[in-house]
Amino acid sequence: MLSGKKILITGGTGTLGRALTKKLLKDNIDTIRIFSRDEGKQLEMATTIDDNRLRFIIGDVRDKERLSYAMEGIDILFHIAALKQVPVAEYNPFEAIKTNVLGSQNVLDASIHHNVDLAMAISSDKAVSPLNTYGATKLLMERMFTAANFYKGKRKTIFTSVRYGNVLGSRGSVVPQFLKTITSSSKIHITDPKMTRFNITLTEALELIYRGLTKAIGGEVFVPKLKAYRLDELAQSLIETVGKEVEINYSSIRTGEKLHESMINEHEAPYTIESEGMYIILSPELYDKNWSKYMMGKKNCLQGNYSSDRVDLLTKDEIKMLINKEIFDDTNPYRPLYN
Repeated sequence: MLSGKKILITGGTGTLGRALTKKLLKDNIDTIRIFSRDEGKQLEMATTIDDNRLRFIIGDVRDKERLSYAMEGIDILFHIAALKQVPVAEYNPFEAIKTNVLGSQNVLDASIHHNVDLAMAISSDKAVSPLNTYGATKLLMERMFTAANFYKGKRKTIFTSVRYGNVLGSRGSVVPQFLKTITSSSKIHITDPKMTRFNITLTEALELIYRGLTKAIGGEVFVPKLKAYRLDELAQSLIETVGKEVEINYSSIRTGEKLHESMINEHEAPYTIESEGMYIILSPELYDKNWSKYMMGKKNCLQGNYSSDRVDLLTKDEIKMLINKEIFDDTNPYRPLYN
């Protein structure tokens, strides 16, 4: 389905955008346009990924006219651009709304105007029963992408979303923060030893995106089946991998943080089906009509929350293996940029 397609990635210079670009370039696509506002990251990406099918466009999703220009002739859109840091969004809520909500509306309008085949939004587990501003804006983005399937009229565009937590080792996530502290200090601070987070690698994230591309009908949210880790065991695994003596200190949970994250809450569970190693949350308005369109999809597969304290936890050995493979392995094509 990607052969000969023109693709636009908003926020394409981040960890996920770069990895998605590398994977897409392995297919027989026509063009990938990277739309972002950081010229330095664009220049770095252009020099490290040398392919004449790549195009770089400076712009911001807040700028509807510029975004519409970038969308001309596009077949498939991946909407990754967002203000993602929880503390930043808490301190600057209106800026988060401008990018994550109003910017997403611009993406929807431009997709409909240019009759894009498919537009996929990349969401976060923080959109589930949101406790912070960032999560609330991501929830709104998801709902907007679902609603667009109703108000697009006769346009052909399919609007869909994928939802998962922080990618292991991605820029701005906990792993690079921990590594920076471990290498520069003798102490590391963790908010709570019982805190758990879902674990997803870049490879798993890309696989979910590709499965969503092939299965999307419109209005659904694709969620991966994942394991989780305890934050203190992640820190201990990183310390042992680096081979340095570092003291772990514990403090209270910060504003906007949860002890455990959820991928699907109890209100979404009745509209969730299970299919090929993932969950698919259907729009309540389309549930009875669409669930049978997913081959082998099982109805009512969840009871209550799908949260990081209710799934299997990775052992320390499994965490170390993942760290070595995802963070330190030079042969990993998707190794994070900060390395």
